[in-house]
Amino acid sequence: MKGSFKKIIASETPILVDFFADWCGPCKMLAPILKDVKDELGSNVKIVKIDVDKNQSIATKYQVKGVPTMLLFKNGKLVWRQSGVLQKKDIIQVIQSQN
Repeated sequence: MKGSFKKIIASETPILVDFFADWCGPCKMLAPILKDVKDELGSNVKIVKIDVDKNQSIATKYQVKGVPTMLLFKNGKLVWRQSGVLQKKDIIQVIQSQN
């Protein structure tokens, strides 16, 4: 995953990475919100879900201490991060501010 993760986040299209865990209640609340974000923004965003239990090295690298944590990358650079559940309009606003 490591090599491909670098490739994924190198995109000019904003990449929203959702660090989650199967046992996390708020993560389950965030999933349909992110689906709505993707439905609304279409090709203007890519959303990648990363299970922290299966990808601990990536979670450690980005100092993800709690889930859900969202990181937004553009051209390989981290431009925004937030822990917890946000509303769809707030997530869309952050992503659109990168275009």
